[in-house]
Amino acid sequence: MKYCQGTKCHTYDTKDRKKGGKDNKRNETRKRSNFYYGNGNFCSLTCQDDWFKTHGDNAINHFGRVTSPIVLTEDNAWNRRYNYHRWHGENTDHLSEYIEVNMVTREERDCE
Repeated sequence: MKYCQGTKCHTYDTKDRKKGGKDNKRNETRKRSNFYYGNGNFCSLTCQDDWFKTHGDNAINHFGRVTSPIVLTEDNAWNRRYNYHRWHGENTDHLSEYIEVNMVTREERDCE
């Protein structure tokens, strides 16, 4: 079990966050075996957004803020795609399941 990483998760008033006895109710951060937001770290988009508002700038500065444009060139434009040519009824024994496509030149090559 793991806890939602949202900085304000415990402040949202929902039934599943209520814990404690009849006279001692309190809200707690959600705990589950898996979450569906933010790579499995947040119980909702609201909690993910709360975390980013609190820690986003520090995280970006720590891992590397983009300070100049990233340029797509022929060298870095290769993208892996499913090979739809396999379904055209031809002899497909020699065709691989995936191909690489260059997003600039539209050149295709088999994945290795």
